[in-house]
Amino acid sequence: MSTSVAFDWMAEEGQRLAECRHDHPFAVLGPQPHENKWIIRIWMPEAEEVVLLTQGNSFAMGNIHHPWIFEALVNEDPGNAYTLKVKRGGIEHEQNDPWAFRDEWMGEVDRHLFAEGNHHHIWRRMGAHLIDRNQIEGVMFCLWAPHARSVSVIGDHNSWDGRHHPMQLRQGGLWELFIPGLTEGALYKYEIRTQNGHCYQKADPYGFQHEVRPATSSLVTKLDSFEWNDQAWISERDDNNSLNKPISVYEMHLGSWMHASADSPYIEKNGTHRAPVPAADMKPGARLLTYSELTEKLIPYVKERGFTHIELMPISEHPFDGSWGYQVTGWYAPTSRYGTPDEFRSFINQCHQEGIGIILDWVPGHFPKDGHGLAFFDGTHLYEHSDPRIGEHKEWGTLIFNYSRNEVRNFLVANLVYWFEQFHIDGIRVDAVASMLYRDYLRPDGEWIPNENGGRENTEAVRFLQQANHVLFEHFPGALSIAEESTTWPMVTQPTDIGGLGFNLKWNMGWMHDMLDYFELDPWFRQFHQNNITFSIWYNYTENFMLALSHDEVVHGKSHLLHKMPGDDWQKYANTRALLAYMWTHPGKKTIFMGMEFGQRQEWNVWGDLQWDLLNFQPHQGIQHLVDDLNILYKSEPALWRDDFDQFGFQWIDCTDNRHSVISFMRRENSGGSWLVIVANFTPENHSNYRIGVPNQGYYEEILNTDGARYGGSNKGNMGGKYSDQWNIHGYEHSLDLCLPPLSVLVFRHDPKSTSKDSKKLQNV
Repeated sequence: MSTSVAFDWMAEEGQRLAECRHDHPFAVLGPQPHENKWIIRIWMPEAEEVVLLTQGNSFAMGNIHHPWIFEALVNEDPGNAYTLKVKRGGIEHEQNDPWAFRDEWMGEVDRHLFAEGNHHHIWRRMGAHLIDRNQIEGVMFCLWAPHARSVSVIGDHNSWDGRHHPMQLRQGGLWELFIPGLTEGALYKYEIRTQNGHCYQKADPYGFQHEVRPATSSLVTKLDSFEWNDQAWISERDDNNSLNKPISVYEMHLGSWMHASADSPYIEKNGTHRAPVPAADMKPGARLLTYSELTEKLIPYVKERGFTHIELMPISEHPFDGSWGYQVTGWYAPTSRYGTPDEFRSFINQCHQEGIGIILDWVPGHFPKDGHGLAFFDGTHLYEHSDPRIGEHKEWGTLIFNYSRNEVRNFLVANLVYWFEQFHIDGIRVDAVASMLYRDYLRPDGEWIPNENGGRENTEAVRFLQQANHVLFEHFPGALSIAEESTTWPMVTQPTDIGGLGFNLKWNMGWMHDMLDYFELDPWFRQFHQNNITFSIWYNYTENFMLALSHDEVVHGKSHLLHKMPGDDWQKYANTRALLAYMWTHPGKKTIFMGMEFGQRQEWNVWGDLQWDLLNFQPHQGIQHLVDDLNILYKSEPALWRDDFDQFGFQWIDCTDNRHSVISFMRRENSGGSWLVIVANFTPENHSNYRIGVPNQGYYEEILNTDGARYGGSNKGNMGGKYSDQWNIHGYEHSLDLCLPPLSVLVFRHDPKSTSKDSKKLQNV
């Protein structure tokens, strides 16, 4: 090759690098063989001088081919055992050469598993990793962008100039670069040049931490540095069937549960002070609590209430507070609004120490169009479908994942494993499953495309959900996977190997809507709608159901739970207590939204906090006391949870007395243990001498009465319990003559040692 040709070739390579058009910088830069010797080429934009330092020698590097390509000829391959002394802008510094680290980061097996959608720990390779290569510390960057013309790492380290650190394209559309000297906390993005020459600055899809909104950069963050001490909790969780336990969930939004004073900086556990976290549209003088502060305030509160789990509305990084977290841009990062990833780990660790599980809302159904996010990621519709008829939720302004692409499914399935493995969460609640299952969801005719069989089912999404749940339970057998699915799609909670979606719980949306519709009625009209409170039992055993009174029911003009109720304040409180007690005694696991536990009056507002001042008033204290006692009762009585999904666990006594709006039923456990009698009066009338049949004679202790004075009721009841009479009714030879207080639910427990009133009298003599 002639000198002039070589010169022209190198000049062109330099121009490609300078214009961010190069996808193989390793072919040009770093140590390159040359006529039995080695040329070391350094890419150093805007540098004035570069000196090569190797084995005690120094070589002034020339730039005869391109002003920013510096070269020196050496006798043997130095590997990466050299450094550079760089003078730029009159300032000198010493650094390692990024293009001296040429070994592939993503191995052949990694690439293969990722390409077929089965790399369950892909985050171990993707993203920004603090590592050392040949005892030189730095950050390894890896990104999937198969259609990009070039990709660069940008950040404070190079003045956000994409010309400085072009990445190397590997097989499978993967881009890699190791940048020595970068440390934890470094800000970065990827500058992606498309085939059309457009330039996008994207946050890292696999970024483990991001800046506090409205800033959008990713942060280099350590993994695996947190010291957990919840091994006993995790072992017990995964060694047992999670459905054979009481599950009572406190659903909440971290940013609006409680606020702190804006003028008080918070103190971290290491004693350092940090500035308050700002939030748009919050009331003056308020700020968000941090993960550390929530550890101190929230965990004791939830434990005192007796809930078994906290469900967090999405805490994956998201740019807009008003989205409630459902428009995610940082899938692998807990939001920085409340602190660091390790502070969030500490919060979960402490929850487990106090016997509280953590469920996260997970949103694999759609993502926002924000410029720094996944949308049109590499200049193509990479993560989303290109056709808006299957790739966009116009009503929500979001894009739909392309589940047919293996790498996209892998991104989501691995994300699920990531949250369980890296943050020790105990469950997920998958939002808006119906929007994933149906291609015509919220779409008029002509604006959706049928599947390959001409139907409306999204078969790609079905296969994705099945894969996600299969992988989840393969890794974490004691996990909870809860579907918010609002239709009659069959086998949502059946195993994937028989065609089910693989969840182990499904929100009972039908029960929720039926009950709210019923309780919003004036009590006089309830006699005509008895079916609302009984219908759920007809389908109760078709799925594993969780009863939920969720955040969606207390926003957008729907009123909070207390103010859905008819009548004066006394009736509102009594109705609320009756609904909660019926929920806790009805088959199915339980979830209520924050504020319901003490009778919040105002609708939930993401910018505000709960009305804690209401707890200065006895009726609200009463509702809170009731929730506390319901959780105590629930956890202590296996009949209320052990056979939630077995028909033996529930038996109507009478569900036909619509004239009085009264129902009565039993909860039982199949193992021959305890059983309870529950009677509910959903009118504001007191029913004295109301008789129900019972299967055994003896004494029935009244162990819960929502009309008790402790709860703010009128304190009517049955003097602590009743003996049965030999009076045939409801198909039983024995019955109880009861006083049913207005708008109340009563729970009775049979004393197996008692037989009749006379035998009890003899025992007392």
